[in-house]
Amino acid sequence: MRVFLQQLPVSNEAPKYIQLTLQPDLFGGWVLLRETGHIGGRSQLRRELFLDEQQAATAFEKARDSQIKRGFQVTFISGHAVQDRTP
Repeated sequence: MRVFLQQLPVSNEAPKYIQLTLQPDLFGGWVLLRETGHIGGRSQLRRELFLDEQQAATAFEKARDSQIKRGFQVTFISGHAVQDRTP
C-alpha cells in the first residue's frame, strides 16, 4: 500500500512531499517506509519494522492522518486496505 501526499508550495520553494509505503518484508514482518523532502530536491527515508500486520496498518493510517492534519493533500494512492489475516 502506498500514498503520496503533497503540500502547496510557499513562495519560491519547491512543494514538500511525503510518501508512505507499507509492504511485507522477507521474514514475515511489515515495513513502513516514510520518504519526505522537497520535490526535485534531497529526501529522507525512515523505516519502521512491525511484526504484526494490524499494528503496521494502524501506524500507516496514523501517519497518513497526521500529515493530512498538517496541511498535506493526498495526490496518489496505490494498493489495497490491509486486512487482518488471523484465523
